[in-house]
Amino acid sequence: MSKIINPFSTTGIGSLPHRNPEEACELILRTFDIPFWPQLPKRSFKESMIIQYSEGMPYIRTNEKEQEAWIIRDGSDELERFYESCAENTKIAISEDYAMGLHMFLRMIKGRRFRILKGHVTGPLTFTLGLKDNYGRLVYFDEELREISSMLLKAKVRWQIDLLKQHSDNVIIFIDEPILSAIGSSSYLGVDSEEVLRLLKDMVSAIEEAGGISGIHCCGRADWPMVIKSGARILNFDAFEYFDTLAIYHEEIKNFLQAGGYLAWGIVPTSDAINSVDDKYINKLMDNHLKKLYEHIPSELVNSQILITPSCGTGSRSIEETIKVFQLVMRLKEAMV
Repeated sequence: MSKIINPFSTTGIGSLPHRNPEEACELILRTFDIPFWPQLPKRSFKESMIIQYSEGMPYIRTNEKEQEAWIIRDGSDELERFYESCAENTKIAISEDYAMGLHMFLRMIKGRRFRILKGHVTGPLTFTLGLKDNYGRLVYFDEELREISSMLLKAKVRWQIDLLKQHSDNVIIFIDEPILSAIGSSSYLGVDSEEVLRLLKDMVSAIEEAGGISGIHCCGRADWPMVIKSGARILNFDAFEYFDTLAIYHEEIKNFLQAGGYLAWGIVPTSDAINSVDDKYINKLMDNHLKKLYEHIPSELVNSQILITPSCGTGSRSIEETIKVFQLVMRLKEAMV
Protein backbone atom coordinates (compact mmCIF):
# COMPACT_ATOMS: atom_id res chain seq x y z
CA MET A 1 0.00 0.00 0.00
CA SER A 2 2.99 2.30 0.44
CA LYS A 3 3.11 2.58 -3.33
CA ILE A 4 -0.58 3.44 -3.58
CA ILE A 5 -0.89 6.38 -1.17
CA ASN A 6 1.63 9.20 -1.49
CA PRO A 7 2.94 10.57 1.82
CA PHE A 8 1.03 13.64 3.07
CA SER A 9 -1.93 12.98 0.77
CA THR A 10 -5.04 14.88 1.84
CA THR A 11 -8.63 13.67 2.20
CA GLY A 12 -11.74 14.44 4.24
CA ILE A 13 -13.99 12.55 6.60
CA GLY A 14 -17.58 12.63 5.36
CA SER A 15 -20.13 15.29 6.15
CA LEU A 16 -20.36 18.79 4.71
CA PRO A 17 -22.84 21.54 5.64
CA HIS A 18 -24.01 22.20 2.08
CA ARG A 19 -27.59 21.81 0.94
CA ASN A 20 -26.49 21.98 -2.69
CA PRO A 21 -24.80 18.64 -3.50
CA GLU A 22 -23.10 19.96 -6.63
CA GLU A 23 -21.36 22.75 -4.70
CA ALA A 24 -20.22 20.26 -2.05
CA CYS A 25 -18.77 17.89 -4.66
CA GLU A 26 -17.06 20.72 -6.54
CA LEU A 27 -15.35 21.88 -3.33
CA ILE A 28 -14.13 18.36 -2.56
CA LEU A 29 -12.90 17.68 -6.10
CA ARG A 30 -10.84 20.86 -6.28
CA THR A 31 -9.41 20.52 -2.75
CA PHE A 32 -8.27 17.00 -1.94
CA ASP A 33 -5.71 14.57 -3.31
CA ILE A 34 -8.12 11.75 -2.46
CA PRO A 35 -11.67 12.91 -3.26
CA PHE A 36 -14.60 11.51 -1.28
CA TRP A 37 -18.37 11.73 -1.60
CA PRO A 38 -20.13 14.08 0.83
CA GLN A 39 -22.80 13.29 3.39
CA LEU A 40 -25.22 16.24 3.54
CA PRO A 41 -27.10 16.04 6.87
CA LYS A 42 -28.43 19.61 6.58
CA ARG A 43 -30.10 18.70 3.28
CA SER A 44 -32.08 15.84 4.77
CA PHE A 45 -32.49 13.84 7.96
CA LYS A 46 -31.98 10.80 5.74
CA GLU A 47 -28.37 11.86 5.22
CA SER A 48 -27.58 11.88 8.93
CA MET A 49 -24.92 9.46 10.06
CA ILE A 50 -27.03 6.48 11.11
CA ILE A 51 -30.13 6.93 8.96
CA GLN A 52 -28.11 7.17 5.74
CA TYR A 53 -27.23 3.47 6.01
CA SER A 54 -30.51 2.28 7.54
CA GLU A 55 -32.39 1.80 4.24
CA GLY A 56 -33.30 -1.88 4.06
CA MET A 57 -32.97 -2.48 7.79
CA PRO A 58 -35.84 -4.69 9.00
CA TYR A 59 -38.32 -3.00 11.33
CA ILE A 60 -36.83 0.49 10.97
CA ARG A 61 -39.31 3.34 11.31
CA THR A 62 -38.48 7.00 10.77
CA ASN A 63 -40.17 10.29 11.43
CA GLU A 64 -38.46 12.94 9.32
CA LYS A 65 -40.42 15.80 10.83
CA GLU A 66 -39.31 14.88 14.36
CA GLN A 67 -35.94 13.65 13.08
CA GLU A 68 -36.34 10.35 14.89
CA ALA A 69 -35.74 6.72 13.98
CA TRP A 70 -36.41 3.55 15.92
CA ILE A 71 -36.81 -0.20 15.52
CA ILE A 72 -40.16 -1.84 16.14
CA ARG A 73 -40.72 -5.59 15.85
CA ASP A 74 -44.32 -5.50 14.66
CA GLY A 75 -44.91 -9.09 13.61
CA SER A 76 -44.33 -8.38 9.90
CA ASP A 77 -42.22 -10.65 7.70
CA GLU A 78 -39.48 -8.02 7.16
CA LEU A 79 -36.88 -10.14 8.93
CA GLU A 80 -37.59 -13.23 6.84
CA ARG A 81 -37.41 -11.18 3.64
CA PHE A 82 -34.09 -9.70 4.73
CA TYR A 83 -32.59 -13.14 5.40
CA GLU A 84 -33.83 -14.42 2.05
CA SER A 85 -32.27 -11.54 0.13
CA CYS A 86 -29.02 -11.07 2.09
CA ALA A 87 -26.42 -13.70 1.20
CA GLU A 88 -22.71 -13.67 2.03
CA ASN A 89 -21.70 -11.28 -0.76
CA THR A 90 -24.95 -9.35 -1.19
CA LYS A 91 -24.76 -5.70 -2.23
CA ILE A 92 -27.43 -3.29 -1.00
CA ALA A 93 -27.75 0.12 -2.65
CA ILE A 94 -27.87 3.50 -0.94
CA SER A 95 -30.56 5.37 -2.88
CA GLU A 96 -30.35 8.97 -4.03
CA ASP A 97 -32.99 9.85 -1.46
CA TYR A 98 -30.55 8.86 1.30
CA ALA A 99 -27.29 9.97 -0.35
CA MET A 100 -27.74 12.81 -2.80
CA GLY A 101 -24.07 13.67 -2.25
CA LEU A 102 -22.94 10.23 -3.38
CA HIS A 103 -25.08 10.14 -6.49
CA MET A 104 -24.12 13.70 -7.48
CA PHE A 105 -20.45 12.82 -6.93
CA LEU A 106 -20.79 9.81 -9.24
CA ARG A 107 -22.46 11.94 -11.93
CA MET A 108 -19.73 14.58 -11.70
CA ILE A 109 -16.85 12.10 -12.02
CA LYS A 110 -18.45 10.17 -14.88
CA GLY A 111 -15.83 9.29 -17.47
CA ARG A 112 -12.95 10.28 -15.15
CA ARG A 113 -10.28 8.16 -13.52
CA PHE A 114 -8.61 8.85 -10.18
CA ARG A 115 -5.58 7.39 -8.48
CA ILE A 116 -7.57 6.91 -5.28
CA LEU A 117 -11.13 7.60 -4.17
CA LYS A 118 -12.64 7.44 -0.69
CA GLY A 119 -16.01 6.37 0.62
CA HIS A 120 -17.28 5.76 4.14
CA VAL A 121 -19.73 3.77 6.19
CA THR A 122 -21.10 4.26 9.68
CA GLY A 123 -19.48 1.59 11.81
CA PRO A 124 -21.52 -1.27 13.30
CA LEU A 125 -20.97 -0.02 16.86
CA THR A 126 -22.02 3.56 16.22
CA PHE A 127 -24.98 2.25 14.22
CA THR A 128 -26.26 -0.25 16.81
CA LEU A 129 -25.49 1.97 19.81
CA GLY A 130 -27.25 4.88 18.13
CA LEU A 131 -30.53 3.14 17.29
CA LYS A 132 -33.16 2.12 19.84
CA ASP A 133 -36.21 -0.09 19.73
CA ASN A 134 -39.68 1.08 20.77
CA TYR A 135 -38.88 0.12 24.38
CA GLY A 136 -35.85 2.41 24.44
CA ARG A 137 -33.37 -0.47 24.31
CA LEU A 138 -30.27 -0.03 22.16
CA VAL A 139 -30.22 -2.28 19.10
CA TYR A 140 -26.72 -3.47 20.05
CA PHE A 141 -28.20 -5.42 22.98
CA ASP A 142 -30.49 -7.43 20.69
CA GLU A 143 -28.13 -10.10 19.37
CA GLU A 144 -30.14 -10.79 16.23
CA LEU A 145 -30.61 -7.14 15.30
CA ARG A 146 -26.91 -6.49 16.00
CA GLU A 147 -25.95 -9.19 13.51
CA ILE A 148 -28.46 -7.97 10.93
CA SER A 149 -27.08 -4.43 11.26
CA SER A 150 -23.58 -5.76 10.56
CA MET A 151 -24.83 -7.69 7.52
CA LEU A 152 -26.64 -4.62 6.19
CA LEU A 153 -23.63 -2.31 6.59
CA LYS A 154 -21.28 -4.80 4.92
CA ALA A 155 -23.69 -5.10 1.99
CA LYS A 156 -23.72 -1.29 1.65
CA VAL A 157 -19.92 -1.27 1.64
CA ARG A 158 -19.71 -3.86 -1.16
CA TRP A 159 -22.14 -1.85 -3.29
CA GLN A 160 -20.23 1.37 -2.65
CA ILE A 161 -16.85 -0.15 -3.53
CA ASP A 162 -18.32 -1.57 -6.74
CA LEU A 163 -19.43 1.90 -7.83
CA LEU A 164 -16.23 3.72 -6.89
CA LYS A 165 -14.08 1.01 -8.52
CA GLN A 166 -15.50 2.15 -11.87
CA HIS A 167 -13.45 5.33 -11.41
CA SER A 168 -10.38 4.16 -9.47
CA ASP A 169 -8.48 0.94 -8.88
CA ASN A 170 -7.89 2.06 -5.29
CA VAL A 171 -10.89 2.70 -3.06
CA ILE A 172 -10.49 3.62 0.59
CA ILE A 173 -13.48 3.09 2.89
CA PHE A 174 -13.40 4.68 6.33
CA ILE A 175 -15.47 2.96 9.00
CA ASP A 176 -16.76 5.93 10.99
CA GLU A 177 -16.84 4.92 14.65
CA PRO A 178 -17.07 7.99 16.90
CA ILE A 179 -18.75 5.83 19.57
CA LEU A 180 -15.42 4.06 20.20
CA SER A 181 -14.46 6.99 22.41
CA ALA A 182 -17.33 6.11 24.78
CA ILE A 183 -16.84 2.34 24.96
CA GLY A 184 -16.02 1.42 28.55
CA SER A 185 -17.88 4.40 29.99
CA SER A 186 -20.83 3.95 32.37
CA SER A 187 -23.28 4.48 29.48
CA TYR A 188 -22.08 1.34 27.70
CA LEU A 189 -21.07 -1.01 30.50
CA GLY A 190 -22.68 -4.02 28.81
CA VAL A 191 -20.65 -3.63 25.62
CA ASP A 192 -18.15 -6.48 25.42
CA SER A 193 -14.70 -5.57 24.08
CA GLU A 194 -14.34 -8.93 22.30
CA GLU A 195 -17.63 -8.33 20.49
CA VAL A 196 -16.50 -4.80 19.60
CA LEU A 197 -13.36 -6.23 18.03
CA ARG A 198 -15.30 -8.96 16.20
CA LEU A 199 -17.67 -6.42 14.63
CA LEU A 200 -14.77 -4.19 13.56
CA LYS A 201 -12.85 -7.15 12.12
CA ASP A 202 -15.93 -8.26 10.17
CA MET A 203 -16.32 -4.83 8.61
CA VAL A 204 -12.60 -4.55 7.80
CA SER A 205 -12.73 -8.01 6.17
CA ALA A 206 -15.77 -7.06 4.09
CA ILE A 207 -13.95 -3.98 2.78
CA GLU A 208 -10.75 -5.86 1.99
CA GLU A 209 -12.54 -8.83 0.39
CA ALA A 210 -14.45 -6.40 -1.87
CA GLY A 211 -11.12 -4.98 -3.04
CA GLY A 212 -11.10 -1.87 -0.86
CA ILE A 213 -8.58 -0.35 1.54
CA SER A 214 -9.96 -0.23 5.08
CA GLY A 215 -9.65 2.65 7.51
CA ILE A 216 -11.19 3.45 10.88
CA HIS A 217 -12.10 7.00 11.91
CA CYS A 218 -12.58 7.92 15.56
CA CYS A 219 -12.54 11.58 16.57
CA GLY A 220 -11.98 11.03 20.29
CA ARG A 221 -10.22 8.78 22.75
CA ALA A 222 -10.21 5.14 21.72
CA ASP A 223 -8.64 1.84 22.68
CA TRP A 224 -6.14 2.21 19.85
CA PRO A 225 -4.35 -1.12 20.41
CA MET A 226 -7.74 -2.83 19.96
CA VAL A 227 -8.47 -0.74 16.86
CA ILE A 228 -5.10 -1.79 15.42
CA LYS A 229 -6.05 -5.44 16.05
CA SER A 230 -9.08 -4.97 13.77
CA GLY A 231 -6.73 -5.18 10.79
CA ALA A 232 -7.69 -1.75 9.39
CA ARG A 233 -4.91 -0.33 7.25
CA ILE A 234 -5.52 3.34 8.05
CA LEU A 235 -6.12 4.87 11.49
CA ASN A 236 -7.75 8.30 11.37
CA PHE A 237 -7.57 10.14 14.69
CA ASP A 238 -8.21 13.64 16.04
CA ALA A 239 -4.63 14.92 16.20
CA PHE A 240 -5.78 18.40 17.24
CA GLU A 241 -7.48 17.43 20.53
CA TYR A 242 -6.43 13.86 21.25
CA PHE A 243 -2.91 13.31 19.94
CA ASP A 244 -1.59 12.24 23.36
CA THR A 245 -4.23 9.52 23.73
CA LEU A 246 -2.79 7.83 20.63
CA ALA A 247 0.90 8.69 21.12
CA ILE A 248 1.12 6.77 24.41
CA TYR A 249 0.81 3.58 22.35
CA HIS A 250 3.98 4.34 20.39
CA GLU A 251 5.15 0.71 20.37
CA GLU A 252 1.87 -0.50 18.84
CA ILE A 253 1.91 2.40 16.36
CA LYS A 254 5.47 1.57 15.34
CA ASN A 255 4.50 -2.06 14.67
CA PHE A 256 1.40 -0.88 12.79
CA LEU A 257 3.48 1.38 10.54
CA GLN A 258 6.15 -1.27 10.01
CA ALA A 259 3.40 -3.62 8.83
CA GLY A 260 2.42 -1.04 6.17
CA GLY A 261 -0.33 0.80 8.03
CA TYR A 262 -1.04 4.51 7.66
CA LEU A 263 -1.83 7.20 10.21
CA ALA A 264 -4.34 9.77 8.97
CA TRP A 265 -3.79 12.87 11.08
CA GLY A 266 -6.99 14.82 11.76
CA ILE A 267 -4.97 17.87 12.66
CA VAL A 268 -7.33 20.66 11.52
CA PRO A 269 -10.16 21.12 14.05
CA THR A 270 -13.82 20.95 13.06
CA SER A 271 -14.93 22.18 16.50
CA ASP A 272 -15.39 25.85 17.46
CA ALA A 273 -11.59 26.01 17.62
CA ILE A 274 -11.56 26.45 13.83
CA ASN A 275 -12.40 30.13 14.38
CA SER A 276 -9.27 30.80 16.46
CA VAL A 277 -6.54 28.94 14.53
CA ASP A 278 -4.52 29.80 11.43
CA ASP A 279 -2.06 27.97 9.22
CA LYS A 280 0.95 28.97 11.36
CA TYR A 281 -0.71 27.49 14.46
CA ILE A 282 -1.64 24.26 12.70
CA ASN A 283 1.80 23.87 11.12
CA LYS A 284 3.52 24.38 14.48
CA LEU A 285 1.16 21.98 16.25
CA MET A 286 1.78 19.29 13.63
CA ASP A 287 5.52 19.85 13.88
CA ASN A 288 5.43 19.48 17.68
CA HIS A 289 3.35 16.30 17.49
CA LEU A 290 5.66 14.76 14.93
CA LYS A 291 8.74 15.54 17.03
CA LYS A 292 7.14 13.73 19.99
CA LEU A 293 6.48 10.67 17.84
CA TYR A 294 10.00 10.75 16.37
CA GLU A 295 11.33 10.15 19.91
CA HIS A 296 9.99 6.59 19.66
CA ILE A 297 9.48 5.90 15.94
CA PRO A 298 11.92 6.67 13.09
CA SER A 299 10.90 9.87 11.33
CA GLU A 300 11.22 8.32 7.87
CA LEU A 301 8.72 5.61 8.88
CA VAL A 302 6.21 8.13 10.25
CA ASN A 303 6.58 10.48 7.29
CA SER A 304 6.33 7.80 4.62
CA GLN A 305 2.90 6.65 5.84
CA ILE A 306 1.01 9.80 6.68
CA LEU A 307 -2.27 11.29 5.50
CA ILE A 308 -3.65 14.72 6.45
CA THR A 309 -7.36 15.25 7.18
CA PRO A 310 -9.72 17.45 9.18
CA SER A 311 -10.36 16.07 12.68
CA CYS A 312 -13.93 15.10 11.74
CA GLY A 313 -16.67 15.87 9.25
CA THR A 314 -17.74 19.50 8.84
CA GLY A 315 -21.49 18.88 8.66
CA SER A 316 -22.14 20.91 11.82
CA ARG A 317 -20.04 23.90 10.69
CA SER A 318 -20.92 26.69 8.27
CA ILE A 319 -19.83 26.61 4.63
CA GLU A 320 -17.33 29.42 5.34
CA GLU A 321 -15.83 27.47 8.25
CA THR A 322 -15.69 24.34 6.08
CA ILE A 323 -13.75 26.20 3.39
CA LYS A 324 -11.32 27.39 6.06
CA VAL A 325 -10.88 23.83 7.37
CA PHE A 326 -10.14 22.55 3.87
CA GLN A 327 -7.74 25.41 3.11
CA LEU A 328 -5.78 24.73 6.31
CA VAL A 329 -5.44 21.06 5.29
CA MET A 330 -4.10 22.14 1.89
CA ARG A 331 -1.69 24.69 3.36
CA LEU A 332 -0.31 22.20 5.85
CA LYS A 333 0.45 19.79 3.04
CA GLU A 334 2.17 22.54 1.06
CA ALA A 335 4.32 23.34 4.11
CA MET A 336 5.33 19.72 4.63
CA VAL A 337 6.22 18.43 1.17
